[in-house]
Amino acid sequence: MQAASPAPVPSTLYDFSVKNIDGKSVKLSQYRGQVVLVVNVASKCGYTPQYAGLEKLYKTYKGKGFVVLGFPANDFNEQEPGTDKEIRRFCTEKYNVTFPMFSKIHVKGPETAPLYRWLIDNSDRRDAIEWNFAKFLVNRKGKVVGRFSPGTKPDDESLVKTIERQLQEAR
Repeated sequence: MQAASPAPVPSTLYDFSVKNIDGKSVKLSQYRGQVVLVVNVASKCGYTPQYAGLEKLYKTYKGKGFVVLGFPANDFNEQEPGTDKEIRRFCTEKYNVTFPMFSKIHVKGPETAPLYRWLIDNSDRRDAIEWNFAKFLVNRKGKVVGRFSPGTKPDDESLVKTIERQLQEAR
């Protein structure tokens, strides 16, 4: 009997499947050809008002092939204690979030989600996520092209310029 071959090592964002905030499996390959901003979010954080800026960024550029993906995490001072249903309600009612939101995950420690391990390992900084609202920018080919600190606001010139540059790249 032959041993099963090891699972392929993910090489792009598109190699991952995750659960959305409603518990349904989503293949990230559905975002192929788009510029993607992946953000670990929380409802009870000093950076929580960034939800409004992320939504504005999403609405401004979504017609050009841009999407924000929000991943709630409770890894920093338990600032995301709610259930997925509670998080969805909070985001919708308080910030009118329309960008895709996903099921709560871990972004640090031994239980770090495979997607976040891959994002960290493939960014220019391979250190642990420092807090809620860390941002990873992924190009149209599914490769990490930038990592921005939690304090980087969604309207920060360096983030916006990097997004615009990536949007100009051919599909």
